[in-house]
Amino acid sequence: FWEVISDEHGIDPSGNYVGDSDLQLERISVYYNEASSHKYVPRAILVDLEPGTMDSVRSGAFGHLFRPDNFIFGLCLY
Repeated sequence: FWEVISDEHGIDPSGNYVGDSDLQLERISVYYNEASSHKYVPRAILVDLEPGTMDSVRSGAFGHLFRPDNFIFGLCLY
């Protein structure tokens, strides 16, 4: 999902705007917040019961887009 949205809005995997159209920036605030460093950060909270899923997202191409404190996962203790 975030790969497609990033492509549509001209955002690269590190959160920089690399697009070439004002139309891409017109409604970017629906999905992204602009950080103080002029990088775009997804407006998302990622939740899962298994930490391994979150590790998979973090290690992916777009994993650096997300704020670390927006990853929430549960631990099963048996």
